[in-house]
Amino acid sequence: MSPATLLTRLRRLATGRTAVIGVPYLWLLGFFLFPFVIVLRISVSEMETVRFNDLLTFKDGLLQLTLKLSNYQFIAQDDLYLRTYLASLQYAAATTVLCLAIGYPFAYFMARAKATLQPALLMLVMLPFWTSFLLRVYAWKGLLGEGGWVAELIVASGLDRLLAAAGLIPAPGQLLHTPFSLVLGMTYTYLPFMILPLYGNLAKMDLRLLEAATDLGATAWVAFWKITVPLSKAGIVAGSMLVFIPCIGEFVIPELLGGPQTLMIGRVMWDEFFSNNDWPMASSVAVVMVLLIIVPLAIFNKYQAEAQEKRR
Repeated sequence: MSPATLLTRLRRLATGRTAVIGVPYLWLLGFFLFPFVIVLRISVSEMETVRFNDLLTFKDGLLQLTLKLSNYQFIAQDDLYLRTYLASLQYAAATTVLCLAIGYPFAYFMARAKATLQPALLMLVMLPFWTSFLLRVYAWKGLLGEGGWVAELIVASGLDRLLAAAGLIPAPGQLLHTPFSLVLGMTYTYLPFMILPLYGNLAKMDLRLLEAATDLGATAWVAFWKITVPLSKAGIVAGSMLVFIPCIGEFVIPELLGGPQTLMIGRVMWDEFFSNNDWPMASSVAVVMVLLIIVPLAIFNKYQAEAQEKRR
């Protein structure tokens, strides 16, 4: 092969690799970064009626950059935003833990079931997506409201008294518009997002590793914790992120199933956008929320990459 032919092939290979890598980056820039830059621009702009003032102005031969940072200062000083941010993180974390506790056994059962049963089980997990998200949340209002069979079952079993003692409901029998109904609704809604990544990870696991552990004297419980759980770490992380991130900015479920004591940041943004018509303030709240999500994820990915390099 001549040097010219080899060089031509290398150029083609480099072009192909650039296209494969570049297309996803262009997608991310166009549909994620660019909208975020627009929101960031609105958050530091001065709003006059229905338009925003320009950030860059040229006057008297001077180019001036005007940034309005008072919205971020107000967020840092007002306890309302701090409480709603913390409440959003708290409810999102509780939902993620519950989804993991419920979803992992179900995904494990799906992955270990007969090959002929797995498509049916997978369909059962995806079946709720065939129904409108809004209708499913509204259904829980009827189930947990007065006369709902779920509410009657909880009251008859005495579970409402335990929930009241734990502070999840204000009084026995009052299940709707409480932290309990909010977390229950979010857990039900986002549970499939936890099960599907876990199932995909567990279904690909090499079962010969469990057989080798058994031959070495490990019990089923020890083999599960020492082999199955570590090997499913990628599915746990993926499912947790798919549940945790959208739960932080959730609006519909807190609006329908939550109450005044379950105020989350999604409702605050709605009020700023549509009730107060203060778009810069609402955009500032959205930017801070995105940063609260991105910074921990970046730190986690950094340490995870370092841990993988050490293993190598």
